Amino acid sequence: MRLIRHLEDVPFEARGAVVALGNFDGVHLGHQAVIRQAAEIARSKKAPLAILTFEPHPRSFIRPQDPPFRLTPFRIKTRHLQALGVDFVFELAFDGAMMARSAENFVSEILVAGLHIAHVVVGYDFCFGKGRAGNAALLTEFGGRHGFGVTSVAAAKRGDGPAYSSTLIREQLQAGDPKSAAATLGRPWEIEGRVEHGDARGRQLGFPTANIAIGEYMEPKLGVYAVMAIDGDDERGGWIKGVANLGRRPTVGGTRVQLEAHLFDFSGDLYGKHLRVALIDFIRPEMKFNGLDALKAQIAADSDSARKILADYHGPQPGGHPGSGKLD
Repeated sequence: MRLIRHLEDVPFEARGAVVALGNFDGVHLGHQAVIRQAAEIARSKKAPLAILTFEPHPRSFIRPQDPPFRLTPFRIKTRHLQALGVDFVFELAFDGAMMARSAENFVSEILVAGLHIAHVVVGYDFCFGKGRAGNAALLTEFGGRHGFGVTSVAAAKRGDGPAYSSTLIREQLQAGDPKSAAATLGRPWEIEGRVEHGDARGRQLGFPTANIAIGEYMEPKLGVYAVMAIDGDDERGGWIKGVANLGRRPTVGGTRVQLEAHLFDFSGDLYGKHLRVALIDFIRPEMKFNGLDALKAQIAADSDSARKILADYHGPQPGGHPGSGKLD
C-alpha cells in the first residue's frame, strides 16, 4: 500500500482508482462495508482500490480545544486499511483552505483534476464541501457531469440495532463496554504506544506493568480491564493475556491518565517496545485505596477476575478483521 500526500503529479498507476471517501476513524464494520463495496467495483473495473481521507481529522481542526477523541490515530488507521487490501491512501491536509472549498470545487479540483478517479464510494451519511453542503445525491450529479461513477452504501448494522459508527463506539467505550465496542469494530479496541519507564511501583508490589501514555486516543471509562497485548514491532510472540489499569493512579498521587498493563506469565523486558493493548472487558472503576497493601490485594483479585474473563472470552479476536482480513 502506498501513501500519497499531495495532488501534484499523482503517479500514473494511482490514477483511475475506485476511491472510498471518508475519515474512517476506527475502520469499523460500517467503514468496512464501504471499502468492501469499493473493492468489488475496483475488481470489476480492474482498477486500483484507494482511500481518500484527511489529516488532521476535521473535528480536530474545527474544535482544537476538544479533548482527544480518536479511535485510531492515522498510523494505526493505515495499518487497518492495508490489512483490507487497499492499494493507495490519499491523505489530504484538512485546513482552512480545504474547509472553504465548495462541494463543486472539491469534485472538480480534487477528485477529477487531481486524482483522476474512475468511481467514488461513500457511506449513506457522507457530507462534503463548505458548510457540509454536499451529499451523496449531489456527488452523483457531479459524477454524471465529470464522467465518474458514484455508489452510496446503506447503513450497516446488526439486526434492529443502531448503525455502526465511530460515535457509537466512543459512547460504548466511555460507558465501560468494550465488548459492545468490539462488536461494532469487528475486533477489540486497542491502545498502542511505546512502553515508558515508570516508578517501578508495580514491580515492587509483585505485579510489574508496562506503562503507555494514551496520547491522542480518546479517553474511555477509567478503570481496570481484562486485556490482551502484543509486541507491535515483533508479533511472532502472539497475544498475551493480562490485566490493566487505565487511569490516574489516585492511590499514589498520579495525575496523568495512562495505561498500566500487567501481562500474565511474562518475564521479558518491554521498556521501549511498541506495545498494542486490546481492551477485552471492563472489571471495575478506578479506586483510591488506603495504602499499598490494600492496592496489592485488589490487583491480585483483579488479576484473578481477568484470567477468568479471558478464559471464557469467545468474542472478536484482537488485531484482525472478520474473515480473512483481505476483501476477496
